[in-house]
Amino acid sequence: MLDVDYIISGDYVLTMVDGMPPLRGAAIAVRNGKIVDIGDSKTIAYTYNPRKNIGGSGKAVLPGLINTHTHAAMVYFRGIADDLPLREWLEVHIWPAEGKWLSDEFVGDATELACCEMLKAGITTYNDMYFFGDSTASVTKKMGMRAVLGAGVLDFPTAAASNATEYIEHAERFIKDWLGDDLITPSIAPHAPYTCSPQTYMKAKQVAQRYGVPLHTHLSETQFEVDEAKKKYGKSPVELLDDIGFLDETVIAAHCVWVSGKEIEILAKRNTGVAHCIESNLKLASGIAPVVAMLKQGVAVALGTDGAASNNDLDVFSEMAIAARIHKAVSGDPTALNAITALTMATSTGAKVLGMGDKTGTLEAGKSADIIIVDLNKPHLTPFYDIYSLIVYSMKSLDVESVMVNGKLLVDGGKCLFMDEQEIMDKAVWWKNKVDSKR
Repeated sequence: MLDVDYIISGDYVLTMVDGMPPLRGAAIAVRNGKIVDIGDSKTIAYTYNPRKNIGGSGKAVLPGLINTHTHAAMVYFRGIADDLPLREWLEVHIWPAEGKWLSDEFVGDATELACCEMLKAGITTYNDMYFFGDSTASVTKKMGMRAVLGAGVLDFPTAAASNATEYIEHAERFIKDWLGDDLITPSIAPHAPYTCSPQTYMKAKQVAQRYGVPLHTHLSETQFEVDEAKKKYGKSPVELLDDIGFLDETVIAAHCVWVSGKEIEILAKRNTGVAHCIESNLKLASGIAPVVAMLKQGVAVALGTDGAASNNDLDVFSEMAIAARIHKAVSGDPTALNAITALTMATSTGAKVLGMGDKTGTLEAGKSADIIIVDLNKPHLTPFYDIYSLIVYSMKSLDVESVMVNGKLLVDGGKCLFMDEQEIMDKAVWWKNKVDSKR
């Protein structure tokens, strides 16, 4: 028998490999952070000698969920300004709050809370756009999560930098410091076409190309953004970024709510991935992205939560549930965005959009052991006839029992193993009181 670190078993194992059905009564062998084998539970048990067995009867095993667009540290602004349109929410409330409070300490502490929330919700990888990236990266790595961390770039001053040149210099240093890390992928993130000039976008792209890292931007989130781009440049945001040569397969475009059929064709042609953030778009009344049309054109569309200040949680299970439902209503087609598609968006497509398809997003031998176990023994999950339908339409993030990233068990029995959850929450309340005292 071969020694392994874990054998993970369940009534169902969903590999999320295209075309592969759910495996019944299967198990996964994990050693040195990697999946070494998947197969029938009895065969795996006869072949491997584990340090620990986890999962078992009444469980389902699937790839860790991937959150392709968020601002993790904004979890400390959860609920600070609700029921407002995006422009007012951002310019009147969020930017002033960030100007007062952003610092290495604030971002580090807030990221701790965000990682705790995401891990407990079965998210093993997230794609971020924010500032004070070293603090975000250090905390994320300490928590054991996988992340693509985008150094934010703007054309105006904030607490992080005074101008576009300084943001880009900070981004390049951040990329150099974290390039090659096993969990952290550094990237550069020009905020949006209404906050960054075409020149800034291309300077950011030059840095990304120099180091071979992803680019992350907001794109066509609101009608206002589209109207402003047309007034200023005579073309839509997608057309603008395509014309200057920015769009390609390394770009993660968040939102893409207000895109035409022609623009969808551009995104498909350039192999640009899209992060669909349905809850945030609904709450800010930004609109509903034409996801069904994008999928039909071959655009890789994944799921994101956006930041907790505009959502107001970091929960990909609820993003799946709402996305799968709302696109049926919008399209008038109950077969649109079915359960398998929704779960694929949250796993393998998420990995593809982040350029991590060779590492995570599916359960296959040789890939990183980014795995979650969910408990099926719940009233709201009983009975069921289809495991995909159950996960997308009935399951909650609270049903996540165990979470493993890179072969390290981080959550077990619904509890984070390597962090003091109460201490993290107490710290968040302390910061909230400070913020409240200055409002």
